[in-house]
Amino acid sequence: MRFSTFTLLAHACAFLTPALSNPVAEPLEFVNEFGALEAIPPPDTASIARRTPQTGGDVACKNGPNSRACWSTGFSIATDFDKKSPNTGRDVYYDLEITNRTDMAPDGFNRIVMAINGQYPGPTLYAEWGDRMIINVKNSLQHNGTSIHWHGLRQLNTCQHDGVNGVTECPIAPGQTKQYIIRCTQHGTSWYHSHYSAQYGDGIVGAIVINGPATSNYDSDLGTLTFTDWFYETAFFNNVRALHSTRGPPTPETGLINGTMKRDDGKGAYHVTKVTKGKRFRLRLINTGIDNHFHISIDQHNFTVIASDFVPVKPYVAKSVSIAIGQRADIIIKADQAVGNYWLRADVGSCGHNSMAGKILSIIRYDGAPNTNPTQAASEITKPTGCFDETVRPYVNNTVPNSEFTAAMQHINLDFNQTQTANGGALVQWLIDGSDMRVDWSYPTLGQVIDSNNTYADKQNVIEIVQRKDQWTFWVIQTKQGDFVNLPHPIHLHGHDFYVMGSGEDGLWNGEVSQLKFDNPPRRDTATLPKGGWLIIGFPADNPGMWVMHCHIPWHVGAGLSMQFLERKDEVKGILGDLGDYAKTCDGWRTYWNKPGRLYEMDDSGL
Repeated sequence: MRFSTFTLLAHACAFLTPALSNPVAEPLEFVNEFGALEAIPPPDTASIARRTPQTGGDVACKNGPNSRACWSTGFSIATDFDKKSPNTGRDVYYDLEITNRTDMAPDGFNRIVMAINGQYPGPTLYAEWGDRMIINVKNSLQHNGTSIHWHGLRQLNTCQHDGVNGVTECPIAPGQTKQYIIRCTQHGTSWYHSHYSAQYGDGIVGAIVINGPATSNYDSDLGTLTFTDWFYETAFFNNVRALHSTRGPPTPETGLINGTMKRDDGKGAYHVTKVTKGKRFRLRLINTGIDNHFHISIDQHNFTVIASDFVPVKPYVAKSVSIAIGQRADIIIKADQAVGNYWLRADVGSCGHNSMAGKILSIIRYDGAPNTNPTQAASEITKPTGCFDETVRPYVNNTVPNSEFTAAMQHINLDFNQTQTANGGALVQWLIDGSDMRVDWSYPTLGQVIDSNNTYADKQNVIEIVQRKDQWTFWVIQTKQGDFVNLPHPIHLHGHDFYVMGSGEDGLWNGEVSQLKFDNPPRRDTATLPKGGWLIIGFPADNPGMWVMHCHIPWHVGAGLSMQFLERKDEVKGILGDLGDYAKTCDGWRTYWNKPGRLYEMDDSGL
């Protein structure tokens, strides 16, 4: 199919518009009391763009360095944004173009990169809690489709903008443009990426910052740091290798922090983050990786963790923080050491490999320090090496109804299959309940819902879930023990922050409900299924739509480790609104896909 790459050219502008009518069937409680608002600076601004409201949160106060819990009248860090969110009446516009580049060398090694707006990572998208983002994505690739998923964004009642080809849309054909609309009902840190096979591993990623209140105070927001493993072959080439390997996935040559790294031969460069002694700084850490789990630490500095994925958490002090693929952690570092240069280290978890393990670094540089590398050879702390999630407590306390658990609980069983092919090779499949998922790019599952076509192929892995509003659904996700199966999986659910009620590495769950957490369990959109173990999640059915749940390792989702939840099916058609852009995208894709001479076929799940 692919081996080509693309760049997303992003141009951003912001316009102030009147409050818009809310087209959803079950709107949140929107309030527009921000008063006069300023335009957003362009997305290449060095620090996070912020438009601070003029009034405080649930009590009258102003958001500032010593009052980060405040936001606007009626809204603060204590607001449960799943139930209530502001409406600023402001639209924020971005134009993104995806193109191939052959002249990029993120660590000094030149390779094809799919860049967003001519850059890798792509431009950071900025908005504020309650804004609406309108994003036009143009596909200027020669031989690839694409789609852009807005990771972790809830897309309340708007699943048609979730950006998953074969599920909620057709891919964007070469030369075509698609518009995505996102209501920012959450605040915090996330990222956007291609959902077209393994494409994001070639560069189609960028950060998202939605400014809002915080659980701890800080002086300045330094923005995002993205972490990824990086290969010198294209992601499509490595995906084919992984799908047909008897020895496991390929090993990345290096890792990148904010799209750059220095190699052992001196080529490339370290990313530098500048701080001022005595000040407190917010850093937004994002694992945009392919196959590596990271443990992040800063030499001689502790930090305070304040958010996990989009969920504000009760602050805690740590020496390191663990982030799986797709996860985010917002931290506050106090620049309280001697003026100098300090390593920020991204150590690779033991569930993966990297040829630069132990040397994936960036620099924290105090104002007044020389422009030299830190001299500390090794970290002074002993960091964990496994692949696990942080134990966090959400700031907004919610309780899961244990009275509904037993009756509503369902099982999802993961398995691994390796088939010998006629030519002596192998075909790798990751299975959910015995089926490796495969989508139809030309006829997305949402299209079937629109057409009232309830005949789903087995390999679509569609599960219809509860029809009653806010009824809880619980899922016991478990995997067998075995040489290949004994791997952790970062499980990502679209359309929801789910409640992580328990997990373990001890084989199948033993059915003991007493070991589960119902009182304010961790909430997030990506959680680790431990190796050879189990993960139990729950969420209320409060977002009608078609939502995919999958492992976030591209080699695994490409081999079928994915499924679809059709939530409150009878309501979906009624909330989709104008489907003109959906139809236009699919018409353009089918014209492209069906014409003779097409270069690539779909050689994996399509996700």
